[in-house]
Amino acid sequence: MKTEAKLFGWVGIFLLCVIPLYWWLAKDTVGVTTLSMAFGLCTLVWFYLYFTAIRIGPRPEDRDDAEIEEMAGELGFFSPHSWWPLYAAGSAALAFMGVIFGWWLLLIAAPFGAYSVIGLVFEYYRRENDRYGEASGGH
Repeated sequence: MKTEAKLFGWVGIFLLCVIPLYWWLAKDTVGVTTLSMAFGLCTLVWFYLYFTAIRIGPRPEDRDDAEIEEMAGELGFFSPHSWWPLYAAGSAALAFMGVIFGWWLLLIAAPFGAYSVIGLVFEYYRRENDRYGEASGGH
C-alpha cells in the first residue's frame, strides 16, 4: 500500500501547487473549487492508504524480494449473488434525478437509499441469539 499512498500523495502535492497557479491565470472560482475538492479527496485517500500500510505492514507486492506464490490464495470475500447493490444504485440514481427534476423526488428516494445501504451493510450479519439464524441451529 505504500506505492498507492505515494501515488496519491504526489498527486495531492501537484494539485496543491496547481491551485494558486490556476487562480492567477484563469481567475475562475469554479475551477479553483474543483481543484481544491480534488486535492481534499486525494488527501483523504492518501491518509487512509498511508495509515493502513503502517498498520498491516508490507504486502508481497510492496517488497522486492517477494515470491509469486506469496500472493496466492483467497483475496477477500465478494458477495456472489447480492441484489442490494442494484437497489442502492437505483435509489442513488433516483436521488440524483431528484436534484435535477425536483427536490420532492429526492425526498422520496432518501428512505429507499437508506434502507438499501443498511441492507447492503448488514446482509451477512447474524445476531448471537437469532431465532432463525445459524447460531441457534435454525433451518
